[in-house]
Amino acid sequence: MRVARPKSLSGLLLIGFALVAIPLLVAVVNATLEMKQLTKRSERLVHHGVDVTHETQELLKLIPLMEGTAGLYQALGVRKDLDTFTQHEMSFNASLATLEQLDPGTANAHIIGLIRADAVRLADALERGPPGSPELGQAIEVFKSVRDSVEVLRQQNGADLNTQLATVQQIAAETERKLYCQAAALVPGTALIVLVFVSLLARPIRQIDQAISELGRGTFSRPIFVQGPSDLERLGRQLEWLRARLLDLAQEKNRFLRHMSHELKTPLANIREGTELLMEGAVGPLDANQREVANILRENGIKLQRMIENLLSFSAWQAKAVGLELSQFSLRQLVKSVVSAQQLTLVAHRVKLDVKVQDIEITADRGKLRLILDNLMSNAVKYAPREGTIFIHALNYKDHLILDVADSGPGIPKDDRAHIFEAFYTGRIEQAGPVKGTGIGLSVVLEFVQAHGGTIELVDGVHVGAHFRIRLPARPAEVRPQASDATDAAA
Repeated sequence: MRVARPKSLSGLLLIGFALVAIPLLVAVVNATLEMKQLTKRSERLVHHGVDVTHETQELLKLIPLMEGTAGLYQALGVRKDLDTFTQHEMSFNASLATLEQLDPGTANAHIIGLIRADAVRLADALERGPPGSPELGQAIEVFKSVRDSVEVLRQQNGADLNTQLATVQQIAAETERKLYCQAAALVPGTALIVLVFVSLLARPIRQIDQAISELGRGTFSRPIFVQGPSDLERLGRQLEWLRARLLDLAQEKNRFLRHMSHELKTPLANIREGTELLMEGAVGPLDANQREVANILRENGIKLQRMIENLLSFSAWQAKAVGLELSQFSLRQLVKSVVSAQQLTLVAHRVKLDVKVQDIEITADRGKLRLILDNLMSNAVKYAPREGTIFIHALNYKDHLILDVADSGPGIPKDDRAHIFEAFYTGRIEQAGPVKGTGIGLSVVLEFVQAHGGTIELVDGVHVGAHFRIRLPARPAEVRPQASDATDAAA
């Protein structure tokens, strides 16, 4: 059974807020009601204690007045004293009635009954007996014990008040414990609800984040699918449309590169073949000036061929058509063959070489490593000053091959360093020679180095110009860089 849930992000957030807020609101209301009841009970207890104390104090104040008035009447027999006693008696009885209402308990009712009986006996003696009679004197003596009874009543009320206060304190402690338990149950419950809704939102957001990261890296092969609220699903569909559009553009770009590269190879092959025929004297011997012109044609033909090979390599790599063909060979011999192929260019620019390569047998893709060296050397020749120096050093270090290619040129500006390995980026420094670069040489170098599981970096402080350092494992796995996922269907 599928659980129904809000389709939109705003609805999901609203439900989550309600599920978090409602328990909190219920807890707050419950705590308010509990505290209100406790406050009312405390107020009643305080009022009761104040009223009982007031009435008890009133009785203790009236007792000596009634005794005094009765004594005066006993001694003098003045009718006015009897009227005054009657007024005090009425107030005394009213206070007793109030105490009966405030404390209807059996013990208090018994004491109040005894006090009332003594007061009534005194009043009757005053009414019936003449002044100075023994009965009246006996009633006055008995009434003197009322003070002790009122004191007992006061103590009894105080004890009752303390008992009720202890009960209120116990109720307050119980209420506090209950509120703590509610809070203790509410916190993990709220945290669980928050985690549930965070998980519901985290998955589609993570999918969107991953999709954007892949698009940023140029990985267009995996379809984008976002599952969650309708708002985020709609955003996922827009990203999928963008991915398909970028994939189409990448395919068109690679198709254009392949077609143009193949179209250029045919006339270039004819130009190189004609140049070789001229150099061999097929149409007659060449004088020194003619041979120099032929050499220039041959040199620039080689440059054009290298650029076209870079374009083809870049296009094939983007289309996942290139793997590693590992073999074991001598690194020194490979460097010698690369240097020999560029000998004419080096002589024309009067560039010196500083080659320090250990006689190392390495396992790698010979063709790709040759193209790496060829591109780095061509790059160094472009920017090395006339009569400058190109440095090629290589050695084994901790199961890694470290290959350095540097020049004595102006170096690479800081603004260009973040972009030099991007395809078709040519930098801001003017290049030497009549044929400008395409800006993919270093991009191909980076792709082929990563294919071997290695790294390439710019090194500062060793040589004046640009200094590239390549680290390759002793035996690379046959892998491809992650960026090669860019145009899965470009072929």
